[in-house]
Amino acid sequence: MRDVLIAGVGATDFGEHPDRTGRDLFAEARSLALERSAVPPDEVAALYYGNFMGETAEGQSHQAPLMAEGLGSSGLEATRIENACASGGYAVAEGVRAIRSGAADVVLVGGMERMTTLGTEGTTASLARAADELYEISAGMTFPGAYGLLADAYLDRHDGTREDLAHVAVKNHANATTNPKAQYRREITVEDALEAPTVASPLGLYDACPITDGAGAAVLVSPEYADTAGLEPKAVVTGSGRGTDALPLQGRDDLTRTPAAEAAAETAYEQAGIGPGDVDFAEVHDCFTIAEVLALEALGLYEHGEAIDAARDGETTRDGSIPVNLSGGLKAKGHPVGATGVSQLVEATKLLAGTHPNADAVPEASTAVTHNAGGTVATAAVHVLEAVDVEEVGA
Repeated sequence: MRDVLIAGVGATDFGEHPDRTGRDLFAEARSLALERSAVPPDEVAALYYGNFMGETAEGQSHQAPLMAEGLGSSGLEATRIENACASGGYAVAEGVRAIRSGAADVVLVGGMERMTTLGTEGTTASLARAADELYEISAGMTFPGAYGLLADAYLDRHDGTREDLAHVAVKNHANATTNPKAQYRREITVEDALEAPTVASPLGLYDACPITDGAGAAVLVSPEYADTAGLEPKAVVTGSGRGTDALPLQGRDDLTRTPAAEAAAETAYEQAGIGPGDVDFAEVHDCFTIAEVLALEALGLYEHGEAIDAARDGETTRDGSIPVNLSGGLKAKGHPVGATGVSQLVEATKLLAGTHPNADAVPEASTAVTHNAGGTVATAAVHVLEAVDVEEVGA
């Protein structure tokens, strides 16, 4: 398999963009990624684009050709990827597969979601469509409720507390304060989190990510193309894994584990030739604080039942042994669903290249992992990124 170099990345600010369309947001991210990559738009062979709720949020399906506008290639392959909140991560995985297989030398991967048009009630209803219609949606299940069930099961089995989860929120808000792309650039305290209104017991308002508009994009290239074009990428995708689990919670054997993410991580690590102990930092899918805990264990960074203490003990803070979500995570940076998995790649690339505002927290980092989950982790995409000298990258 060929290595997959990240030639350039770009993202919009995450937050509310009431006066912009989805195609406008994606055009900004796409243009930034292409400009930073120094790759001519008409040399892009394929676009893999993540989006989940375009039909309900903007009344727009068939978005791939819209987002391909400006690439200038009549022979361009443009594909929309939909896998709930993992849509962006799966778009990245498809791009990686295209480069590795030799099907393309240059691809653009990206994602966009414009969610604030729907308001809280509409967004909640749209997101709920990623659950099982027969057994969950028809019974009134929402994702705050579903993750509340996961949190209840985990905290009960492993003697965790709401205060443990509050430390996850506090950490990620602190990381977001220095990230200009983040939606919420303000610190909170443990007391703020514990005193916030309940969303779905035991989860409170500060345990949940916000409703967000935004887009992200990355240009992926083969080593041969990078060499011929004289590019100097700073990061390479060395591992890419995907996994699947039962869609409804009632079909799961254990609500305290996420087998889809475990399988995706195992594949990604195997391809990269590394183990969890080689990871310097991680960007994980913390749509709710309990989701970060489950992600850390699925990635093998902690044994089962042990990640609940990680933020409280300072191990996953910017000064800890394994910084997690230096971007602010979904929790504070924001979660424009289709863009999230790509945004994680954008943030990790900048951290490895030393151009991220929080890069000083990991100045000697060489290996990162990203984790993007769909629904209650019925789908998951995991990627290993490594800092690279392009001369060392082989075909």
